[in-house]
Amino acid sequence: MEKNMQSTEGHAGASRSLSRRDFVTKSALLGASLAVAPALLVACSEQSTTSHNGGNQVPPTANKDMKIRKLGTLVVSEVGAGCMSISANYGPPADKNQGIQLIRTAYEQGVRFFDTAEVYGPYTSETLVGEALAPFRDQVVIASKFGFKIDGTTGLDSRPEHIRKVVEESLKRLRTDRLDLYYQHRVDPHVPIEEVAGAIKDLIQAGKVLHFGLSEASARTIRRAHAVQPVSAVQSEYSFMERSPEHNGVLATCEELGIGFVPWGPVGMGYLTGKLDARTKLDPKTDLRAGFERFTPEALAANRPIVDLLTQLAKKKNATPAQISLAWLLAQKPFIVPIPGTRNLDHLQENLGALQVRLTPADLQELESGFAKIKVHRGRMNAQQMQQVQTV
Repeated sequence: MEKNMQSTEGHAGASRSLSRRDFVTKSALLGASLAVAPALLVACSEQSTTSHNGGNQVPPTANKDMKIRKLGTLVVSEVGAGCMSISANYGPPADKNQGIQLIRTAYEQGVRFFDTAEVYGPYTSETLVGEALAPFRDQVVIASKFGFKIDGTTGLDSRPEHIRKVVEESLKRLRTDRLDLYYQHRVDPHVPIEEVAGAIKDLIQAGKVLHFGLSEASARTIRRAHAVQPVSAVQSEYSFMERSPEHNGVLATCEELGIGFVPWGPVGMGYLTGKLDARTKLDPKTDLRAGFERFTPEALAANRPIVDLLTQLAKKKNATPAQISLAWLLAQKPFIVPIPGTRNLDHLQENLGALQVRLTPADLQELESGFAKIKVHRGRMNAQQMQQVQTV
């Protein structure tokens, strides 16, 4: 499933960096004006926050650190907001008013790209996002996803007739007449990707969808889909500790074809915050991570050197490991737009504080040299979910 929630579970004393509370208190991150420090050293981020590329406009914000990036021709803020964890999957649902406040605060602080899906909840995330963004719908980019059956199973359904049905339902929940970006949530092995792309092409011609996206698709599938309907964005898990897109051809394919890349889990599903360790208890009834290989006590302990490496640089930069993780992602490619997710306002401020972190070439080399000496233990998700991640 998508996005990371920076969990507060576990023991803060295990972290060797500034605590979240201390960091927010000491740094007074992202106040009302969010006035400026040097922006990240990333080529694409030199643009202002106003653009008319691809038929959409990202209006200027009070956050002078927030620049724009493009997913294909879709203009978005360089950091988006993953909205899954507010409503589902990384703990019990947050209070509705809390969720609305979080989303609107993200907007006030410069976020213009919000990610949800029908399966989150299911349905409750889209409903929340729709209500929260209704007052400024025309000033934001909303991404949602289709492709699960949502019938008590974990089956997939990307038949064109199913897509035509569920897009109408998503539009109603999101209180909008169009989806700026519509992803196939998982590739359906029983429906040729050309048929899926054709269905989305029809929806684009009808004005109900503006841009097409794929999630956890292989490089080969991306190319096949792109030949029918240009793909604007590909979403996959990608973080400092999860490098699959670097090795399976997906990132290179996106660069070649001019497709944007949207990492979910950009802070290792919360692990790279340094707040989770072998003593962390995740509720298997409400938190999907409880069944993921990397969140067993053994793996949480074994992967600690990764957090320590981030923490070492974070101390030098007066930052947190989470901020170093996000700054690292932004520095990889100018078409990468991470979507960290949280239900906590302090964590939101911390995430956006990554925009003030300048990583020099020497910093990036230090991170890569250190990471090359570290083994990442265990796989991304559980076996059932990994079966739906396309690799070829």
